[in-house]
This record gives sequence, C-alpha cells and structure tokens, in this order.
Amino acid sequence: MASSGSFNKREKEKKRQQKQEEKARRKEERKANSSGGGLDNMIAYVDEFGRITDTPPDPTKRKEISLEEIEIGVPAREHEEMSNERTGRIDFFDTVKGFGFIQEDGGKERFFVHVSGLLDDVQANDKVVFETERGPRGMNAVRVRKA
Repeated sequence: MASSGSFNKREKEKKRQQKQEEKARRKEERKANSSGGGLDNMIAYVDEFGRITDTPPDPTKRKEISLEEIEIGVPAREHEEMSNERTGRIDFFDTVKGFGFIQEDGGKERFFVHVSGLLDDVQANDKVVFETERGPRGMNAVRVRKA
C-alpha cells in the first residue's frame, strides 16, 4: 500500500516543475517582446549647451581642454583681493565682557566685534575702520582700528 506522504511529495514536485517552466516561458516572452536594442539605445550624449540628447556631438565642434584648466571644487582666488574695509562708529562696547557692536556709516547694519578682533583700544562713539568676516551667527567685525 502506497503512503500518502509519497503522493504529496510527487504533487509538490510537479507543482515546482510547473512553476519553473512557467517562469522560463515568461522570460522568453519578455526577451521576444522587448524593444531593447542593446547598448546603442541606452547611450545618451550631452550637447554644448548641457542638454541631454540621443545624437552624438558634431566632431567639428570639438574643443581640446588641458587638464590644468579643469577646476574641481572652489576656484582659486585671484591675487588681487577686493578690500572689504568699512567705516563705522562703536555703538556699544563692554570692556569687562570684551565685546560690542559697530554701527556702519551710511547703513543700518550692526556688526558684532570681539576684543580679539581689535587692533586699537576703543570706547563707545569712537570712529573706526574695520573688515568683516562670516561668524557663527552672522557677520563679525575684525581687524578693527581707530580711524
């Protein structure tokens, strides 16, 4: 007498075989119906205006570029640096705490100044010349000297 265990095994094996055959058939259908065309249909080009196109660039418009001309990252600064020297008046300065504020001449901006950024001793209402730098909370006055 045949056990029911061997019958279930045969049924499971048949189902597994059918699934494999169905999978292979679907794969062949996808291959036959695909319009892939291979690598040539996947290539894209960039024209001289930066637009993506499927036509290759015109070889007559080709321009040679030396490796030294390519700049990766932030471009190098020119030697002639623009002076960002400003003038203003000390609006408030606390000598105990070592900080204060400068009101720029002809503007509404106030700049924070720390005692470490002073070149001369200053007091409130002194006329000063200073430069600015980006700080953690905005622009700070640095290299402050009396005018």
